Amino acid sequence: MPLFPANGLHPTASGKGGFMAAIHALITIASTINPTPMLRRLLSANPAAGALAARVALGTIMLPHGFQHALGLFGGYGFGGTLAWMTKTLGFPAPLAALAIATELIAPFALLLGLAGRFAALGIIGIMAGAIITHAPNGFFMNWFGGLPAGAEGFEYHLLAIGLGAVVVMDGSGAFSLDTWLSTRFAKSKSERRDTRDGPRSAAARRAA
Repeated sequence: MPLFPANGLHPTASGKGGFMAAIHALITIASTINPTPMLRRLLSANPAAGALAARVALGTIMLPHGFQHALGLFGGYGFGGTLAWMTKTLGFPAPLAALAIATELIAPFALLLGLAGRFAALGIIGIMAGAIITHAPNGFFMNWFGGLPAGAEGFEYHLLAIGLGAVVVMDGSGAFSLDTWLSTRFAKSKSERRDTRDGPRSAAARRAA
């Protein structure tokens, strides 16, 4: 299967400049957040190459599908057509179908950036689990040899996507991710607030220890 407000961005910013400005604004906002223990835990990441590979692979695989289903690119139906197909042909409730289409577009970007990777991976896992239900009657295998009608496929692809998503859910976004950067910054901010509260003598004693 345009998320940044215009406020604060220069009106002439476009293309790469506009994207970088949006990322800078996002990082600035994130830097001011006072995270709860639960948020720190959700953003924590094992800085390993395996989680990095899993999220980049999953994001790269899913992004073209998001473009198809939400934007009508690469021969896709676009949001309206996909919504009609999911509700009228597959029988999904309209709110759930709309959420799935939006997730399929947003989650791959989040995975590629390593931002809220666990949430993004869970969203993709949910979509793939729903897709398995619709593809199960076609059997396990993809239509490698043309034995199924055109457009009919098994669910092996969906299991692979779920497996990649599970790696990100368990280990976080991995190396070179915004989650890792945010976790480090949150930890530093927490230490600085504790130093301010306890006073310079206590902070110096902790550093000496």
